[in-house]
Amino acid sequence: MATEINAKKRCVIIAGAPCGDAAFVRETVRGGDFVICADRGFQTALAAEVAPDLLVGDFDSCTAALPDGVPVVRLKPEKDFSDALHAACEALGRGFREIVLIAATGGRLDHTLANLSVLEYLRENGAEGIILSRNESIRVLPEGEYAFASCRGLTFSVFPFGCESVTLSYSGAKYPLSRGTLRHALAVGLSNIFVENEASVTVHAGTALMITEREV
Repeated sequence: MATEINAKKRCVIIAGAPCGDAAFVRETVRGGDFVICADRGFQTALAAEVAPDLLVGDFDSCTAALPDGVPVVRLKPEKDFSDALHAACEALGRGFREIVLIAATGGRLDHTLANLSVLEYLRENGAEGIILSRNESIRVLPEGEYAFASCRGLTFSVFPFGCESVTLSYSGAKYPLSRGTLRHALAVGLSNIFVENEASVTVHAGTALMITEREV
């Protein structure tokens, strides 16, 4: 049976990449979400008028004064994990299994790559993670079938993630695939298009990173 990607009670992590789109942040955070700001993510929350439930970081890149009354997990600057990964650990420890990261791409490339790895860490620990920006969504897909609704016209790209290759099938796509293999060293999974309103991606072997255009 396909795994439908549904909205449930969730945690939103606002990471530290530059994000000048306060409206997007406000639109993404829902009532009832638990909001964790990772370091400079607090400044993004301030600009969007989003109240955090928890602040995490060494705050080396956050110039705003931290508010009273909000719990803070203060980290040492000399650490192995990124602030975003520490925030993800805090979310997991609080029992959240649906975790959204925003302000996680578009800044430093090394931080973006680290945030992609956070998605895999969440998956390995039993949670569903997704990175959202105004224009795209990014998710890690382990073996299984994934259903997408209301997706006609959206562009998607798929790559192997953390593995040499991934074997896939697509339905409802302009460029269909039946147990095709994408290799890490040859990026041929770029810019496919959903041509049906109901579509699916099946991962037969390996792990895929899927980047999907969002309707805006």
